[in-house]
Amino acid sequence: MRTETFVEKELSHDAFLGGRLRIAQPRAGYRAGIDPVLLAASIPARAGQSVLDLGCGSGIATLCLGARVPGLVLAGLEIQPAYADLARRNAVEIGEALEVFIGDLTDMPGPLRQRQFDHVIANPPYFDRAASTPARDPGREHGMGETCALGDWVTAAARRVAPKGQVTFIQRADRLPDLIPAMVAHLGSLEVLPLIPRQGRAARLILIRGRKGGRAEFRLHDGIRLHAAAAHGRDGEDYTPAISAVLRDAAGLPFPA
Repeated sequence: MRTETFVEKELSHDAFLGGRLRIAQPRAGYRAGIDPVLLAASIPARAGQSVLDLGCGSGIATLCLGARVPGLVLAGLEIQPAYADLARRNAVEIGEALEVFIGDLTDMPGPLRQRQFDHVIANPPYFDRAASTPARDPGREHGMGETCALGDWVTAAARRVAPKGQVTFIQRADRLPDLIPAMVAHLGSLEVLPLIPRQGRAARLILIRGRKGGRAEFRLHDGIRLHAAAAHGRDGEDYTPAISAVLRDAAGLPFPA
């Protein structure tokens, strides 16, 4: 676990949302790609609503969401103090209000346990360490390797979301068998949106959301394709227009109606 603050030489300053945001990340350790950006784009938040990001890292998901929807009340929970400090710093540097709590999602700080949110979002670690090799860097290990079961993430999110509020996760598609029973136990109106890398490929990632107290039937939506070509045949990016708009223009990525 990274406890000391990052020094400047350990950081890179990376552009998100077409350069609207420049966010500091560690050069070594956990570095976010497009996944938290896609997560943020999928949240149907409105000005005045509150959002909690569990395991917020350096703050990329919440800050991207705040850039798309001004006027939100943003908060994050992060177990690693150095990453929590970095999230606060990133928020200050782009002029966004973000309250970051340090703590474990299974034992949250008291002030956070007193609050509920309209939306709770999370990009939990993708890999079950019972079946994979730990990363060498402690920060990357906490970001990518599961130390709490996915069910614990869902339970924590369900406790912090307000009645009729939504919980949204991005996760690997092969973890759906773990996620769905946990979601069903705490939430209703479940929806799954597969994210397909290319035409003819199986989905590798999914967005899944549920509503506290929701009663609608389960919905498995048609997948969204990330890349335009069937194969990577040229240098540079080849995102579909919809995904390019998310990544470059801060567009939303709504679940189908």
